[in-house]
Order: sequence, then structure tokens, then C-alpha cells
Amino acid sequence: MSSIVVLDYGSQYTRLITRRLRELNVFSVIVSGRADINEILAHQPRGVILSGGPTSVYDENAPGLPAGLLDTGLPILAICYGMQLIAQACKGVVSPSQVREYGKAELSSYGGKLFAHVDGEFIAWMSHGDSVSKLPRGFRAIASTKDTAIAAMEDEERGWYCLQFHPEVRHTPKGNLLLENFLDRTGLKRDWTPENIVTQMTREIRQQVGEERVLLGISGGVDSSTLGLLLHRAIGKQLSAVFVDHGLLRLGEAEEVERALLELGVNLTVIDASERFLQALAGVSDPEEKRKIIGREFIEVFSQEAKAQQSEHGDIRFLAQGTLYPDVIESAGGYGAANIKSHHNVGGLPKDLKFELLEPFRTLFKDEVREIAHALGLPAQLRNRHPFPGPGLAIRCIGEVSRERLEVLRKVDDIFISALREFGLYDDTWQALAVLTPIRSVGVMGDGRTYANTVVLRAVSSLDGMTADWTRFPHDFLATVSNRIVNSVPQVNRVVYDITSKPPGTIEWE
Repeated sequence: MSSIVVLDYGSQYTRLITRRLRELNVFSVIVSGRADINEILAHQPRGVILSGGPTSVYDENAPGLPAGLLDTGLPILAICYGMQLIAQACKGVVSPSQVREYGKAELSSYGGKLFAHVDGEFIAWMSHGDSVSKLPRGFRAIASTKDTAIAAMEDEERGWYCLQFHPEVRHTPKGNLLLENFLDRTGLKRDWTPENIVTQMTREIRQQVGEERVLLGISGGVDSSTLGLLLHRAIGKQLSAVFVDHGLLRLGEAEEVERALLELGVNLTVIDASERFLQALAGVSDPEEKRKIIGREFIEVFSQEAKAQQSEHGDIRFLAQGTLYPDVIESAGGYGAANIKSHHNVGGLPKDLKFELLEPFRTLFKDEVREIAHALGLPAQLRNRHPFPGPGLAIRCIGEVSRERLEVLRKVDDIFISALREFGLYDDTWQALAVLTPIRSVGVMGDGRTYANTVVLRAVSSLDGMTADWTRFPHDFLATVSNRIVNSVPQVNRVVYDITSKPPGTIEWE
């Protein structure tokens, strides 16, 4: 598949470039700026974008251009650090700026092919301490600010365009026009749409699977549920989907998922393993230990069912997983993510279950999966559901997990989420959750003294969950939710709201 390759030089906005391109219906992939030219060409690029980065081009060991990139004849859009790399490679001069620019700046002049169809004021988001002080051969300046004479430059003959600012961020309101103009130069068809993605993935799944059978673990989240629908569309009864109910889901969630997928024709087996998981978690308070226990139990239950399926229906060759593109990027080491908390999946299955992995979503972001879910007919209640952790409510129940504590948390969570829907706030919130703490406090209800649980409400806004800001709900809404909780759940007498962003906090508490 033809693509735009985004070379990552460590910018905090690299993912955003890719997302913007996909919003413009163009397939794009992220590749390390230190990649070999053959790795880049393997993605069949019709154009290349160089990201920004935190280093200076004249620093020791600063990443440079892949050898041979400028000889490919591909159109190039270079942003910030990328612009400086192009200038350096083409015999221009990069120097420390006399006045560093960070934040919004207005272009005092602009022109050239890259700014075609752009009119009026142009606000650009700057983030640089170096700038191009002498144009490289073949280039002309096409934009400036009061502090930067060469804010953009182009070599129209070779199709190389360079920007000192970031067109991909919302703080550059007309930045998408520049991206569109660059895409026009590449000639790439803008056909990366949910319908076309479904058609293409269906074809690829059929080609890869053939007449073989596929096993899929359904968690109840949007990724695995959507994958179940896609596989059902592609291979029908060759799919065996297994939904392990570990008893740690939200109120009515297991029944809702089962009903929706069965009504849509998915070949689904439901296993109620809630008692097994609760027994395994009894007396355990450490969050990492809880995650490991849940992962271990899930793998054992799933393995037993996989063997039962193979005994009944014959060999199963493929194991399907809902791996997303951010997972692929992080596992490739592009972002140097620390091991903040462990996750569980079915990657630890016994060696005698020799599956080949099938990961149709490994090129997709979360929002693209939701769009595919809509195209496949997954009900909105499931399609638009907030992200939910694999270990479920066990990591929102701080301290020991018990049936009684889970029931309290389910009631609180349901009141919170129902109120968000009632007030029209749910769809504008990336993720909302309730946390049951081990803290008890004194309260007064009527004329009596209470000593009951404290619960925490948390809601965040985010693009992809990598960073998040706490959501500013109206005070009247929070007051309403708090009143409903303490009046409806007798085990709770105090409600607090978490106003910590990520970083420094994480979205979940455990």
C-alpha cells in the first residue's frame, strides 16, 4: 500500500503528524529517523515528512538524514529539526537564533506552492532555538516572521518544502492547508476511509487465513469487539471468539457485549469464570500482583478453551489480537516508554498451542477502530465506550478485591457514567471512571453518624491516552453526581474528584 512515511526525530508531535494525514484520508506510517533507506522504501512511500526533534543538527551524534533519501526523487516536507537537516545537507547554514521562538508567531509574509489557497493572517506554532541563517542551494524563502527571516523555504523543482513551525498542531489553524498542498504534490490518492479500510482488511484476512480457523479472545472493549465483527465478516464460521467473563466488568457489561455480538452473528463462546478470578484475588492488595494474577488466570482459562475448541473442531492455526498502531510504535522503541504497569493479553499461552498471530489492526489508531466499528454496525453503546483496562475493576478497587467491594464500585461507576450520558458529557470525555479507596471517613446522614467509604471520580480529556488533562466539569454536575452516589450507595459517604493530569499521574489509579 502506498503511504506517506513520517521520519521520527523525537518530536512530541510525531504521532500528531500521522494522525493529521489520516484525517486527510491518507495512509501514513512512522519510521525512526535513523532507519535504513530500504526500510523506508519498503512502505512504498509517495512522499516523506521529517519530524521535529529536541536536538540541534550540529550536536555530536545528532541524527541525520538516511543515506540516499535525497536521491529517491520523493517529495519531502521537513518540519523544524527536519528543515534544519535539509538545510545542512544542501550546504545551507543553521545557527542559534538571536531570538528564540516558542509558541504562537504571525507570519509577516508567505507565498509559494506550499501556501497555495491560503489567505489572510497566518498564525504558526514555533518551537525552536536554531534556525536557517543561510539558504541552501536551490531553495528560496517563502515565509518569515519578525524574528525569523527564513520561517519556510522550498525547492519547487525537487518538491522539497521546509517549515520552521509545526503545521500539524491545532495552534497553527491553517496548517492542514499546507499538509493538503504537500499531499497534492505527492499525487497520493486520499482514499484511507473506514469503508475502504474494511474492504482492504477483509481481503487481506481472507488471503492470509485461507481455509484455516482463527481464535479470538473478546474482552468486551471496542478493539476486540470490532475485531470480532471484522473477522466474522471476512471468514464467518472459521472464527471462534471466546469471551472470558472474569467478573471484573462494569454493571451489565458482560450481558451487553454477549447480546450485541450474538445478534450480529459472531460465533461466540462465553465463559463465566468470575468465581475463579475472585478466589485467586482473595487477600491480594498489591496492584502489580493483582494484574499478574488476572493475567495468569486469563491465560489458563483461555488456554483450556482453546484446547477444547481444537478437540472439537480440529486444529486452529491463527490467534487474532487487537494490537493497535501505538502498541507497534512503542514496542519498536520509538518512544522509549518506561514500564509503568504490566498488561495482560494472550501472548503467554503455553508452547503446545502453536498459533500464528493475526493482527489486522496493527496499522490503526484507536479513533480509526471506532470509525471501522461504525462501518461494521457495532452498536453506539459499545462503539463509543470509554477505554477500559483489561484487569477491569480490580485495579479501580484499591486494596483487596471482594464481591462486596466490587458491587459498591459497580453502583458508583454506573451512577457516574449514567449521569455523564444524561448531561450530554459522555462523548466529549476521553475516559471517566470511579475508584473505590480503602479510606473510610466520618460523615453525618440525618441525625446519625456514619463511618463509610470514600470514592474518587476521575475524568480526562486526551487524544490517544499518552497524555491527558483532567476534565473541567460544571460544579453543578459534580454536585449532582455526588448527591446521587451518597444517597443511593449506603456504603459510601464521601466523594472526591481527581484533578491530576497525566503526567505526573496516570489515568488509572493502579
